[in-house]
Amino acid sequence: MPKPAFSDETAAVPPPPPAPQPFLLTPRQGEAARELLSYVSRLPLTTVDAQLLAVVVAIRAARAGVGNLTGTDLRSLRLDNPEQAVGELAAAGWQVPASLLDGDPDKPAAIIVPEMAPGPGHVLPLGKGTRSKVSGWAMRTRMAKPVKKASPAARLAALFLAAYSTDELLGQAPDELPVACYPAVPVLIEKGFLAEISGRTYRLGPAVRHLAGMFRTPEEVAELAADEAARRAAREAAAAAELEEVTPAQWAEWKSGISPALLRHVEAVEQCPLCRPSFGRVAKAFMSAPSPVPAPRPAASDYGTWRAAHPECGREAAEYTVAFRTEHGHGPSYGQLCKGLGWKKLSRSLRGLVVSGIVSDGWLTETSPVPWTLRPGKAAQAQGIVLPGQAGQAGQAGQAGQAAKARGKG
Repeated sequence: MPKPAFSDETAAVPPPPPAPQPFLLTPRQGEAARELLSYVSRLPLTTVDAQLLAVVVAIRAARAGVGNLTGTDLRSLRLDNPEQAVGELAAAGWQVPASLLDGDPDKPAAIIVPEMAPGPGHVLPLGKGTRSKVSGWAMRTRMAKPVKKASPAARLAALFLAAYSTDELLGQAPDELPVACYPAVPVLIEKGFLAEISGRTYRLGPAVRHLAGMFRTPEEVAELAADEAARRAAREAAAAAELEEVTPAQWAEWKSGISPALLRHVEAVEQCPLCRPSFGRVAKAFMSAPSPVPAPRPAASDYGTWRAAHPECGREAAEYTVAFRTEHGHGPSYGQLCKGLGWKKLSRSLRGLVVSGIVSDGWLTETSPVPWTLRPGKAAQAQGIVLPGQAGQAGQAGQAGQAAKARGKG
């Protein structure tokens, strides 16, 4: 049997490039990372070994003033002279147990950092979540493939330069960058941690894009503050225009004036045994005009990153609305959709951008401004993702289309 011939058009198509990893830090967490590095740069330490070790211990001690470190952790840092580094921390006033060097390598040694004791005067007051995020970022940065086997100076330089780069991967070498790190910068270029450098300006390599510290200039911070003030004013204006309280009589009167189809939808939401929404929430949602939420620049930037990390969000959303409507008898709200799909920790503005983008792509549609009406859109229906009552119609439409094609060929 002869083998089928393949033309250039049917040759294997190279797979699309992988989606970029999302940034590990938010702008505020990036500020915390820079505060950590700035604090370490001010310590009376003379070697990069001691400074790199101080970064690791300080972020662990940031909450309670005590940072636990094992001998195995210490060896994994691959310092040139760990004994000297530990001695420098002790000389700076940190209480380092001798067991860190001479004890069981798997038993944590509690290193006390007096300046980080809880209470007034704490030099690095970080929330639990922020401390955890910055600690994870610091570990992944010094363990990044381009610098994993590099010298302590190169890894310390990588921490500083990543922390001071923007979401566009551009950065300006900070004054706090230890002078001993300067000779290691060419290594960062050679290994791809940095893509380019000109004077004190540099650009992170694409492979470590996710490590950028989301640095902002004072002008950008001021612009964001103005954006936040505008959003706050918009929320206050919307709140003032919103109905303060809907009485049962007003609700009954409103329902008496709507179409039978809308009434059925309203009562499906109102009487849903799974959602069990409060009377006030349902009444306000249907009787009040939806208040627009301005999307600030960070939300717009975060949206692009989020979409890149969720390439199948349209299909997932459409399939979820089918399952949700089958169980509830109505569509999900924006919040219910995102929560149900595990898209957690989205701000209201980012959530609006996400769902609106999926609607614009045709995977979802809704009967705006009526709430709880999300359902599969035309793009989803073309892939066979339809509501149960539409399945037969979709099948008939597909058969009719095939019949028309057959007649055309005849």
